[in-house]
Amino acid sequence: MSELEFICTEKCDRVDAFLASTGQFTRSAAAKLCDDGRVSINGKEAKKKSSLNVGDRIIVHVPAPVDSTAKPQEIPLNIVYEDDDLLVVNKPKGMVVHPAPGNADGTLVNALLAHCGDSLSGINGVIRPGIVHRIDKDTSGLLIVAKNDRAHTHLAAQIKEHSFTREYEAVVYGNVKEDEGIVDAPIGRHPTKRKQMAVTTKASRNAVTHWRVVNRYGKFTHLALRLETGRTHQIRVHMSYIGHAVAGDSVYGPKKVIERLGGQCLHAKKIGFIHPDGRYLEFDSPLPEYFTSFLKGLENEKI
Repeated sequence: MSELEFICTEKCDRVDAFLASTGQFTRSAAAKLCDDGRVSINGKEAKKKSSLNVGDRIIVHVPAPVDSTAKPQEIPLNIVYEDDDLLVVNKPKGMVVHPAPGNADGTLVNALLAHCGDSLSGINGVIRPGIVHRIDKDTSGLLIVAKNDRAHTHLAAQIKEHSFTREYEAVVYGNVKEDEGIVDAPIGRHPTKRKQMAVTTKASRNAVTHWRVVNRYGKFTHLALRLETGRTHQIRVHMSYIGHAVAGDSVYGPKKVIERLGGQCLHAKKIGFIHPDGRYLEFDSPLPEYFTSFLKGLENEKI
């Protein structure tokens, strides 16, 4: 069992919401920890609805991981960097990050369990060992994985503080007229389509995406994007919100999908962070073949 400590810096109505905001727990996982009596505020056991004031000390007793329902599978991994604390993986398009209904195996977690054995952080529980942040199944690119709870806590804090560098490239529909811009619009669950996210003011969290034009192709635009926050589907939702959905996106884009892309044309190209030992590390991933092939087709005006 590990013990995590947090200090509340602004008033919060619910402790489970506060814990979810740290980036180390899902809302449901935080609520379960409260229900199981594993969370205290200033030394007293907390309920998930307990409120917080500035300066409150929250202690979370995270149980040791139990045997995972995910099984190790010998799946090739493109490992960009690895040491005793973490590894950086270049995830291919089409690979799911962790097991979920409909994707019980063949995931990145299955591959990591085979590669790392028991050396993965347990903060996110048995389904998502080591996973500090996620990228969608049909998004390719760089992902960081923590091998121990100390590294996980260190990296998650950087994500919360927006000091964690995450840069993407995408092809979007339409001719984006400005050369650069910022989308600052809160994201929450779609009011009627519960599996989707949307720009909304109801039960939402702030979300900021910076973008600039790399090249224009008439009906499409190649963008570089930087995440200031990291909400679920953030780039896809924000681009759709401003009228330039990511090419190939079957959820937030037009009904007529570009099938040859096999999903959204979105690549997590660069990642930068402070290692637990104090070093700043940064990694860059070349655009994958599906992306460069699509660009070549646009250049040749074949699409």
